[in-house]
Amino acid sequence: MSAHEALEALREHLRTVQDLDAAAAVLDWDQATYMPPGGAAARARQMATLGRLAHEMRVSTRAGERIDAAARAVESLPEDHPDRALVRLARREYERARRVPSDLVAEIRRHTAASYVAWTEARPRGDFAAVRPYLERTLELSLRYADCFPDRSHPADPAIDENDPGYDVASLRGLFAALRERLVPIVATLARRPPPDDGFLRRFYPRAAQLDLARHVVGALGYDWNRGRCDLTHHPFMTRFSVGDVRITTRVDENDLRSCFFACVHECGHALYEQGIAPDYDGLPLGLGVSAGVHESQSRFWENQIARDEAFWRWCLPLARDAFPAQLSDVSLEALVRAVNRVEPGLIRVQADEVTYNLHVLIRFDLECAMLEGRLRVADLPDAWDERYERDLGIRPPGPRDGVMQDVHWYGGLIGGYFQGYTLGNLLAAQLREALEREQPGWREAVGAGSFGGLLGWLRERVHVHGSRYEPAELVVRATGAPLSVEPFVRYLERKYGSLYGVALGSA
Repeated sequence: MSAHEALEALREHLRTVQDLDAAAAVLDWDQATYMPPGGAAARARQMATLGRLAHEMRVSTRAGERIDAAARAVESLPEDHPDRALVRLARREYERARRVPSDLVAEIRRHTAASYVAWTEARPRGDFAAVRPYLERTLELSLRYADCFPDRSHPADPAIDENDPGYDVASLRGLFAALRERLVPIVATLARRPPPDDGFLRRFYPRAAQLDLARHVVGALGYDWNRGRCDLTHHPFMTRFSVGDVRITTRVDENDLRSCFFACVHECGHALYEQGIAPDYDGLPLGLGVSAGVHESQSRFWENQIARDEAFWRWCLPLARDAFPAQLSDVSLEALVRAVNRVEPGLIRVQADEVTYNLHVLIRFDLECAMLEGRLRVADLPDAWDERYERDLGIRPPGPRDGVMQDVHWYGGLIGGYFQGYTLGNLLAAQLREALEREQPGWREAVGAGSFGGLLGWLRERVHVHGSRYEPAELVVRATGAPLSVEPFVRYLERKYGSLYGVALGSA
């Protein structure tokens, strides 16, 4: 077999596996958007079947043989050649998958599909008792999955490494401790200042007009509607079936303009990443975002670094006034910018401001580690959640709906390995902004004029086009010139919120 034939055989195998994953993603998207409740039982079975089939292909003897043949075919290529990266990714996925029995994969898929439906029905009622058995089962399955990796140091490590290669519980605890030390004084200082008025954002904003405005904005940012769509769901997400089909979802609160708007911009950031990956990588492991943290850096960059910036609202406020003249005609640019950057401890992670947001992540990370370590029972989770919120943010949830049941992640997936990506993404988003300001100092003038092409092009070149070609740590250095650090994020908060609140923060 020639080198070309060996690589083509591997690509054919990997595309078949990716097709099965994409089919499962379509079913998952449908379950979160349009599926009637009566389809839940069959959907769980279908997800289990697709998960088992894809897993069996991943660990087959043929997969190993094709990876070995392709590895020999790329030996003479440069280290960072895409084909060498493809073989590296294929082998890592193969070696990881071989540790996990196909029956366990199917069982996890079946359970999480059923658990998600139970959560969507129970959360509006705040009925934790209804989802508790599902969550206990999820914890059991999470530990069984972790046991497939006996060399790990912590039960969460395998899932963390799968989503954010290069990190584990020990390294994240060190990073999070350093971040928390810097955040707490900033939060305390801002809490002593009078918060800006945001009452006008909580007027009545009709659903249809909110969706129209959000769709117009994300299109202007660069989202390709010929390769995407936006639908309503319980918990907003982005999903990718191919480079030609990248979808976003949102939810609407008619008494808060921010909910739908910023959710759409956030998910658009994810989608812009996926739409910008090199088309030649489509259907291969190379054609996916490289990690949860890098993915979140794109959504948080557009949501916070751009869509909460004064320059953005110089362009967007007139559009918002046209959509909602009765609600916004009396609102100035300064008042609007201060309102969308209001710092106030709240209960809901996805609605949290930039300063307190990471405290929400740290709470979840600590609680899931405690569950996996056996220090916290699922039955005691609501009380532990409430006590931690009262201690860290000074507020106590009135019930499970806006407390322990607010996030879908533990009810639609395993426990551990996911939430850290949000904070890693926040850190990288700020680091990307510093690099952008060094290289394109006029970017804010372009944004203020509603011109986003240069900004998107910069991100395409630095992050998007590469897909998973580079390891996350290498991609960060290539994109920003330095390893990931808390310092750019802290500098960003000190500079921005010190100015908005008229107070000295740290070294700002």
